[in-house]
Amino acid sequence: MKFRVERDVLADAVTWTARTLPTRPPAPVLAGVRIEADATGTIGLSSFDYEVSARSEIPAEVSEPGTVLVSGRLLAEISRALPAKPVDVVLEGSKVTVTCGASRFTLLTMPVEEYPALPPMPELSGTCSGDEFTHAVAQVTVAASRDDTLPLLTGVRVEIDGERITLLATDRYRLALREMTWTPVTPSFSAIALVRARTLNDVAKSLGGSGLVNVGLNTGSGVDLIGFEAGGRHTTSQLVDGDYPAVRRLFPDETPIHAVVPTAPLIEAAKRVALVAERNTPIRLSFTEGQVVLDAGQGDDAQASEALEAVLVGEDISVAFNPQFLLDGLGALGTDFVRLGFTHPNKPVEFTGQGSLDGDASSAYRYLLVPIRFAG
Repeated sequence: MKFRVERDVLADAVTWTARTLPTRPPAPVLAGVRIEADATGTIGLSSFDYEVSARSEIPAEVSEPGTVLVSGRLLAEISRALPAKPVDVVLEGSKVTVTCGASRFTLLTMPVEEYPALPPMPELSGTCSGDEFTHAVAQVTVAASRDDTLPLLTGVRVEIDGERITLLATDRYRLALREMTWTPVTPSFSAIALVRARTLNDVAKSLGGSGLVNVGLNTGSGVDLIGFEAGGRHTTSQLVDGDYPAVRRLFPDETPIHAVVPTAPLIEAAKRVALVAERNTPIRLSFTEGQVVLDAGQGDDAQASEALEAVLVGEDISVAFNPQFLLDGLGALGTDFVRLGFTHPNKPVEFTGQGSLDGDASSAYRYLLVPIRFAG
């Protein structure tokens, strides 16, 4: 195998392909990136850990076709450190030589025959806007659990019904829902899949800037694999098994009390007040006509408070939140104003975005946050 490729092209492709490599692979070969040089002038790079696969293709000057398996993380580090010159890659026996200008590296190869076959990309199910996909996934994954002992809640439930996709995630303390449109191959297409939030977030960030993202789902006896493709890059992921809890019913049908607050000032005030909130202690928001007062700290501890203008409809109400969960929800909105809908001081509070102080709340993104009882 022998080929020449531009340094930036190689570094970008290797870094993307190796991004999901396991730190402690169950088998040594799973720490590798498979490189296949084709006589047509295309280099294919792939990685696989039995759950997530990644494949990318780049143009190159191929002198001798061939296939090799090398350490993915090491190759990524080397390719990023090379000078801005063409890179020559040559397989010599059991070693691969990487030469760029005056720099020269020699890498040991792994047994490519022991590398598992990558799963094929599922058949195309539909296409969505990369920018909207990235934004929607970022909004929802903030609410997914990071606790691997509850694998079901580390996923994002993807519900597809015709031209509408609904994303749902919860960690038991908050719940995020986002609806978006896409273009299905079949107008009546419907499916439900539970995708790992970490994988979905990574895919959205890395492929979302490519314009359009192609999505494929295995829809035989059961959906067990999802695939994404954009800009010559393909990735697949096994789905999480299990029945996701019926979380949609947690959203209130109506909120007799609601308040509207400018989002950016509320975020900044919450960050300042939270400075005196010790770990796992809440900040309180007290709503009265015309304002909301944020405060944290009690007794002999450090204390902070700040007042902001707000519009309140209904009776006065006070509620306390985990500061980080509050900031996650506010940061995900992306609107000038936030509407907080209340049913009771101890019941979950619904956050939705609003474009103006007296406008209608957006139904595309909804964030439900469980309050904390504030001592005293």
